Amino acid sequence: MSGLLQLISVLVLLSEMLWLMLEMNRASIKYMLGMLGRSLGSPFLTFDTAARTSRVTPDLVTAAPNAAVSERELLSSSIKCNPRILYLPFFSKEVDSTTWSNEDRKTWEACREALSAFNFNAEEKDKILGKAFGNVHSPYWGEQRKQEVPKFEVVCETLDYLRSLGLSDDDLFKLLKSSPEVLGCSLEHDLKTNVKILEKDWGIKGKSLQKLLLRNPKALGYNVDCKGDCIAQCTRCWARF
Repeated sequence: MSGLLQLISVLVLLSEMLWLMLEMNRASIKYMLGMLGRSLGSPFLTFDTAARTSRVTPDLVTAAPNAAVSERELLSSSIKCNPRILYLPFFSKEVDSTTWSNEDRKTWEACREALSAFNFNAEEKDKILGKAFGNVHSPYWGEQRKQEVPKFEVVCETLDYLRSLGLSDDDLFKLLKSSPEVLGCSLEHDLKTNVKILEKDWGIKGKSLQKLLLRNPKALGYNVDCKGDCIAQCTRCWARF
């Protein structure tokens, strides 16, 4: 009798394992369709915070035997079974990262870290980077901004330059909150060139420059001057100044 019960227990366990494998495959397919834009918050997930990336490690062993396994937990299990999927930063729904490589994801996560000094939450960081580098629609660029994954060095250099103008981290918080596109402007061709124009042609320097940049940060990205004869690039035209 005890042998029969053991056999039944083994068969039940095998059937549950087969069901779990099928659900894991279904979750993997959903991942490929781009469902990782949603949060993977789960009591069965732990994160490698030291690596500053969302490296997912499911711990289903500690779950109650009869507990219902959620779709998110199954998805995390399927990720573990695929060694090619290593880094999974949580992206805002506005940022389509489904075609990115692992290297792209790591680069994006590093750029997020560059914004950590300003106390933005993860969604705000994604929105700022997305608008700055064409991954989230912004009228500021018109149709000329191609989508790209920002480079960590570029983001840091731009932030350092803005600090060199006398802007504090509180100032930069306000600037990036209102005009995130500034972060995606060319440091050499836009920001530095326009600061020189403001200083040389308009005599705006020091504290006056800082106040201007907080009041109208988009001026840092101006790159055309229609001189009153509109060329339909108004968001980046000096005529607005």
